[in-house]
Amino acid sequence: MLELRLLGYVVAVAEEGGVSGAARRLGLTQPTLSRQLKDLENRLGVELFERDGRHLTPTAAGAALVRRATSLLAAADATVEEVRLAADGRSGHLTVAFAGSGINGPLGAALGRVRRELPRVALRLEESFSDTEMSQGVLDGRFDIAVQRLPLRDPRLAAEQWWHEPLTFFLPVGHPLAHRGGPAPLSDLGRIPLVLWPRDVSPQSHDEIHALCERAGVVPRIGAEGRSVQTVLALVAAGFGGAVMSRSHRTLRRVGVVPRDLAGTRTTLHLVRRVTDRNPAVERFREVLADVAAGHNPDE
Repeated sequence: MLELRLLGYVVAVAEEGGVSGAARRLGLTQPTLSRQLKDLENRLGVELFERDGRHLTPTAAGAALVRRATSLLAAADATVEEVRLAADGRSGHLTVAFAGSGINGPLGAALGRVRRELPRVALRLEESFSDTEMSQGVLDGRFDIAVQRLPLRDPRLAAEQWWHEPLTFFLPVGHPLAHRGGPAPLSDLGRIPLVLWPRDVSPQSHDEIHALCERAGVVPRIGAEGRSVQTVLALVAAGFGGAVMSRSHRTLRRVGVVPRDLAGTRTTLHLVRRVTDRNPAVERFREVLADVAAGHNPDE
């Protein structure tokens, strides 16, 4: 097997047109480089260079070796660079789970920045409607990180707060509550039927809304259930009731729906990862998202 070092010697001699120039470039003495080339020719059983006046010109065998050596050396350099980038979290693979409440809000812009700043990281995105599924997917290794509102409580998971925003009451445009100014008090949850997520789809979100009603001292009336954001908002627009979701869903601008922030509420997006995960790309992802959130005002 030929060492990369020897291949570099051959390429240097071919590019410099002689041993003396190649020796200076390589930081070797001329006799040392000449001896290395002669040993290589003996190993291969061919002449690699012939003298043309004061220059050395590759023979047919030498030219073939130079071509292949140039390719191999470039591949070796690329391999070293790839290894260093991977160790620094700037290349590799990253699977991110997210919910619509994130991608419709700050996460969409943040992922665009990740693509620009970490172009060598192969980013795979997995949408999920279940907080439980996202946390469980991180635990079993299907996801490297999840961006979610309500992570599981599990000592094997590390959950850090990333983004804060109010919960918002999405109301039918024709309902009187839709035309009152300012944030909606929690007591408004008892003044209109509610459009909820089915508990089997998102138990945390379902229970969260019931907890808000309990906090307000009202008994919720269920107007309908929807299994996707689009369905929930369509049911609201059709007059089935009001829906409680994060403020980020305002960006969908559903016709027939009026959003009002819910007074005294705040929801949080968490970055959830395995405690034992040592994937450097996860750390780079967290750094980019932390920078995105650094200038964010939770009360905006």
